[in-house]
Amino acid sequence: MKDKVLISEVGPRDGLQNCAGVMPTDLKKRWIKSLYEAGVREIEVGSFVPPKLFPQLADTAEIVAFAKTLPDLTVLALIPNLRGAQAALDAGVDAVTLPLSASETHSLKNMRQSHDQVIKNVVAIRSLFNEAPEEKRPRFEAGVSTAFGCSIEGHVPEAKVLELSDRLVEAGVDELGLSDTVGYAQPLQIKRLIKKVREVVGADRVKSVHLHNTYGLGIANAFAAYEEGIEVFDSSQGGLGGCPASPGASGNIVTEDLVYMFEAMGVDTGIDLDALIACRHFLSEGLPGEPIYGMTPNAGLPKGFRS
Repeated sequence: MKDKVLISEVGPRDGLQNCAGVMPTDLKKRWIKSLYEAGVREIEVGSFVPPKLFPQLADTAEIVAFAKTLPDLTVLALIPNLRGAQAALDAGVDAVTLPLSASETHSLKNMRQSHDQVIKNVVAIRSLFNEAPEEKRPRFEAGVSTAFGCSIEGHVPEAKVLELSDRLVEAGVDELGLSDTVGYAQPLQIKRLIKKVREVVGADRVKSVHLHNTYGLGIANAFAAYEEGIEVFDSSQGGLGGCPASPGASGNIVTEDLVYMFEAMGVDTGIDLDALIACRHFLSEGLPGEPIYGMTPNAGLPKGFRS
């Protein structure tokens, strides 16, 4: 197991896109800078999607430009298609994630694309990135969504996840992330599917997980993934998030709780917990009335705790 992990903060994208309110751009920049100053070194800062669908993310290009001024910060953005990929390339992001739902019903509802259409997009995006100078090519990751179950279809066959993972790598993605979009997974399932996908595409292709906490197993699932050698963990400050296309899906793992677990275990995250918890005030200021979660911030750090 690793003695160091990378926490990838997805609140500025996955968190904010599910909030009713719109965080002002200036406040969003200050939040991202504070997360960076707390030690977060990878942040999904937005998504290149139509502003009319997600007004919370209409300022993504401006946010990317700001985030790129922070040294050694990996700046990520989500893209849904070739147009989004071009916008991300123009903005200068370091990495992009394109979601493909293993549940085709969810894919059609969330992305308005079938599996074949998403794969076709991946091929076109790979070609677009290959035409760019090597130093400007973003890392291209596909997130296999609803990999552990779907609140529309229910059970998602593991064979389908394996098939799509293989097709995504063949189409040109650099890495795969496995996503428990609706929080249905349990630890043994997490371990089993990581092993199986790695057998198909190679261990070096599967480095991250994106977990939701619908049934309270998010942290347990993160530990199970860690035991399987996963080194990158998506999480959201305050547990913001969910999925607009998934009825009943709650937010992401709370970043503060995830960092506490790893640091308490002696696994280095590079993040100052006190400074991280202090960043929460941007959420209450910028999203008044929005529920904010976290066991660690509410309880306070244990007496004598040291990262």
